[in-house]
Amino acid sequence: MTSRATSVRPRPRRPIRHLLVGLTVALVAALTPPGGSTPAQAAPTLLSQGRPATASSTENAGTPAAAAVDGNTGTRWASAFSDPQWLQVDLGARATITQVNLLWEGAYGRAFQLQTSDDGTTWTTIYSTTTGAGGTQNLTVTGAGRYVRMYGTARGTGYGYSLWEFQVYGESGGTTPTCGSTNVAQGSPATASSTQDAGLAASAAVDGNPGTRWASAASDPQWLRVDLGSTRTICRVTLTWEAAYARSFQLQTSADGTTWTTIYSTTTGAGGTQNLTVTGSGRYLRMYGTARGTAYGYSLWELAVNTTGGTTEPPVGTTDPYNPNLGANTFVFDPGTPTSTIQSRLNTLFTQQETNQFGPQRYAVLFKPGTYTADVNLGFFTQVAGLGMSPDDVNLNGHVRVEAAWFGGNATQNFWRAAENLSVTLPAGVSVERWAVSQAAPYRRMHLRGAQNQIQLWNGGDGWSSGGLMADTRVDGLVVSGSQQQWYSRNSEFGNGWTGSVWNMVFQGVNGAPAPSFPNPSHTVIAQTPQVREKPFLYVDGSGEYRVFVPALRTNSTGTSWYNKTPAGSSISLSQFYVVQPGTSAATINAALAQGRHLLFTPGVHHVTEPIQVNRADTVVLGLGLATIQADNGSVGMRVADVDGVKVAGLMFEAGTTNSPVLMEVGPAGSSASHAGNPTSLHDVFFRIGGPHVGKATNTLTVNSDNVIGDHMWLWRADHAAQGVPTGWTLNTADTGLTVNGDNVTMYGLFVEHYQKYQTIWNGNGGRTYFYQNELPYDPPNQAAWMNGSTRGYAAYKVADSVTSHQAFGLGSYSYFNVNPAVVEERSFEVPVNPNVRFTNMVTVSLGGVGTINRVINNAGGTANAANQTVYLTTYP
Repeated sequence: MTSRATSVRPRPRRPIRHLLVGLTVALVAALTPPGGSTPAQAAPTLLSQGRPATASSTENAGTPAAAAVDGNTGTRWASAFSDPQWLQVDLGARATITQVNLLWEGAYGRAFQLQTSDDGTTWTTIYSTTTGAGGTQNLTVTGAGRYVRMYGTARGTGYGYSLWEFQVYGESGGTTPTCGSTNVAQGSPATASSTQDAGLAASAAVDGNPGTRWASAASDPQWLRVDLGSTRTICRVTLTWEAAYARSFQLQTSADGTTWTTIYSTTTGAGGTQNLTVTGSGRYLRMYGTARGTAYGYSLWELAVNTTGGTTEPPVGTTDPYNPNLGANTFVFDPGTPTSTIQSRLNTLFTQQETNQFGPQRYAVLFKPGTYTADVNLGFFTQVAGLGMSPDDVNLNGHVRVEAAWFGGNATQNFWRAAENLSVTLPAGVSVERWAVSQAAPYRRMHLRGAQNQIQLWNGGDGWSSGGLMADTRVDGLVVSGSQQQWYSRNSEFGNGWTGSVWNMVFQGVNGAPAPSFPNPSHTVIAQTPQVREKPFLYVDGSGEYRVFVPALRTNSTGTSWYNKTPAGSSISLSQFYVVQPGTSAATINAALAQGRHLLFTPGVHHVTEPIQVNRADTVVLGLGLATIQADNGSVGMRVADVDGVKVAGLMFEAGTTNSPVLMEVGPAGSSASHAGNPTSLHDVFFRIGGPHVGKATNTLTVNSDNVIGDHMWLWRADHAAQGVPTGWTLNTADTGLTVNGDNVTMYGLFVEHYQKYQTIWNGNGGRTYFYQNELPYDPPNQAAWMNGSTRGYAAYKVADSVTSHQAFGLGSYSYFNVNPAVVEERSFEVPVNPNVRFTNMVTVSLGGVGTINRVINNAGGTANAANQTVYLTTYP
């Protein structure tokens, strides 16, 4: 708005007495509210105008942050065209905030939070929306802090965020603290009056896992107590009850754990989830139950405690690269460690993890350069890795193996484990190394020594196995596929070749691969890998410093990146990483990222209630021990900006019990920048919806950026679960596994299973997939429940009609409609008819004849059913 001068005609002067009377009457009227005599409160003050402002980015020099707090509605701040973005104002002193006005230009925030902070680092959200509509928003809020920011997570247009004015109202000097969002009880020591059994311990109610619980004996009274470590001012307690709830209970605090003060009491508790606003302080908090709501004991999935003053996370600290804290579940051995100590630890881990496919435990076993004697038998959620620059820097005399004895010789559930960056010399007189795995179990950057030896991908006489990855690996001897149903080998070297096949074996850039032959034997051979970056890895240099090596891009490559050659790439000191421990909030993780740090996740389940935002080009996010990020309260697990060269590796993303719109997003919607010279890459990134609890997510992974590389990923809607945790059509719900909207995206070794609509949707041009493994959902209750309009079921791999170029090689899709075998899928691959959309070597299978796949691709290929269980098609069109 532009102001203009106006002329005013002079008015006659009044006598002074009349003027004073008039002012007095006006003042009284102003201070007297209608219908009463109580003076009105003073109006809040505009605190932000002219104060220092900063922003995450600016569109150009003419749209700086300061323009949003200059009082001129004709100037504006505008950000870059990506998410997230923020605008922050420093009020100069702590203030009580009562109102924030946002005067949006046409480029507005659809999803954003208003946040306050006392130090500009730790933030408390005081307003949040995902349905912003732009225009002028006058928002009444309650909060306090020196700093106030608008934190935008989803833009309303294809442009950035743009504000004519950002107006913060309140009163300076405010001292009212806000109730923080961090659960300070999570991970704290907990005790109880009793437990129902050893599997229902007090600690299960403060572990951040909504699938574990504490349960007491079936008598009154009973209590659960948590030690917060120091005296805290408590403002909110959330109780998430299992069916056995408390009808009468108190919340109590104590400074010493002996003398208690009641801060909340009820005799009409109804269970469920109770969010209780309280006022009290103490080091200890307990729930003291005096009357049960059922005949059973008291049972809490979670007890959460929030305190005043915003989050209580410590400042982002430094990492000592010579003595880093890699977490309680990381075990690092050196050549001086006694062999008996190493083997004892390995045996203990295997005993615990052999059948523990849905537990929260995660482990990494790391060997510094040297020679060892060890038998590494890998169970669930265990990673074994060498800490050398080359696999040959660490040699294990013994085994690195996976067996399937726990499941009667059937290896089709041997998921979630990894062997990396090691060489193995088998014991004298032994010539077979067994690697009986299915999905999410990479054998990567390994060297199995000895031309007389073989690695056996399971034995058909013992049972089936169902898919895996071998990458950047050298086997001096022979690879025997055995009962493996499908397998993907990339950039590896087989000294004595490969033997065997079942349905779908794909070899890419492999020296020693068998001759191309499909379908008998079912060998798809691609001579080179067009563009790939190997997975980043942790190592220790000659001085004892921990570093992360980031391999360079390779083009049209064959063989390994390391055998008889010097690996190309860059090395980053661990001092430049923030080492994330379980219990660290997403706010702290994001603060570390904002300071330019990379991330190393230690083994464990990391719960987040807001997205991890990776905004800086070339950021490395690396997990140890299959570290898991669980998206709670309907959050997104991670968002990656539309920038060059981000690497995400060695992580699993887990859906929480509240539905998430997506678990991981690479690039915001509408991303269009080219990253051809430095693509973002995802390595050994896995996703799970259901299993340890009833998880839900509409979409799992959405790729909006161009030129992204996927290097071994498994996206899984659970078909089975932990004992006592159900799965089913209306329980662990998930529409789609992978959605690709970006152009020139390449997937190497892609596994997507059991989703309720399309398993994979590809909307971008120039896409390529090398090896695809899919099982359709087991559990459609009937055909009517699984219809895509008038089409029976949804394709396993859908290329949008608008796509003009796409290639895919070595694809398998399988049906097992065990809830209702009469269900039919019309086709597994659905693509536009275009000479530049080409599919090579496909197979469909009706597993055991349970269910029908009517056609392979579009209307081509035969029917897979009980009478004809396996159907092959070599080319389309």
